[in-house]
Amino acid sequence: MKRAGNLIEAIADIENLRYAYIKARRGKEGKYEVQCFSKSLDENLLKLKKSVENDCVDVGKYHYFKIFDPKERMICAASFDERVLHHAIMNVCHQYFDRNLIADTYATRIGKGIYKALDKTFREIHNYRYVAKLDFRKYFDSISHDILKRKLKTLFKDNKLLNILYEIIDSYSTTEGRGIPIGNLTSQYFANFYLSGMDHYIKEVLKVRFYVRYMDDMLLMSDELSELKLYVSCIKSFAEYNLCLTLKPVVINVCVKGISFLGYKVYPEKILLNKLSKNRFKTKSHDYERRLYENEWNDTEYGCHVTPLYGYCCHAYSKMLRKCCQTKVVRL
Repeated sequence: MKRAGNLIEAIADIENLRYAYIKARRGKEGKYEVQCFSKSLDENLLKLKKSVENDCVDVGKYHYFKIFDPKERMICAASFDERVLHHAIMNVCHQYFDRNLIADTYATRIGKGIYKALDKTFREIHNYRYVAKLDFRKYFDSISHDILKRKLKTLFKDNKLLNILYEIIDSYSTTEGRGIPIGNLTSQYFANFYLSGMDHYIKEVLKVRFYVRYMDDMLLMSDELSELKLYVSCIKSFAEYNLCLTLKPVVINVCVKGISFLGYKVYPEKILLNKLSKNRFKTKSHDYERRLYENEWNDTEYGCHVTPLYGYCCHAYSKMLRKCCQTKVVRL
């Protein structure tokens, strides 16, 4: 595949930076650093433009905090000017990352996403006897900087762009030469792209008929248990040798008994929320109601939070669960 070059000019274009700013501030307009950046918007965008053109970007100004949804994670939030930079890069580079991916990869892609991955699984699960679920141990923390850089060099030949991407990669690590921060827009693209070679190996060399990946969550199906175990063994070896990644214990099940995937339990005849997602929905819905009725949130703020929560729940058969969690007075 031909490598992309001469992209810095498009990334540094003032209108691209302005669009990146609009995307980066979305939902964060009330934050102090966003307001400070916005007060001198033209000056700050011009400063960012020059830093990109001169290959002297300032990265690594992270704020760390933990979340516990659905499990404990350390989130690494970049400063606002870095987030604008990330959006500016991906506004231009999205197409080059995307064209390297196979159709069965669903994260960070326009027209894809969790629900499309789930729908494909539901459409196909009744056609097979066995299903295997794979994911990697501490995936984001385990990504090798050197391997990621080599892979990026197969996509881009623009040295200024590569230097900026390398600086973003080197600005964070969990161990020497390993790890990318959960929370960066660039990390989502890096993490999805990191497994693209494995995707091609699975589909083009192993010739697995059913394969779906959302970030590092993967499903494979087959009518033969021995064949499925062979696929898993080959993927394990490929990931360890080529990507320095370790699989978690693999879950293999009979399709009629269903499989947990992306927070749901998928069966041939229905989709349910898994136990963790049910508990998460109950906890969040009650907390959101409390915030509304204690005037911590107004109706608009409540609606912004509860709509995606119910949207996630509604993708499964969850009528009774939603009914139990609804209050007598609905204020949206």
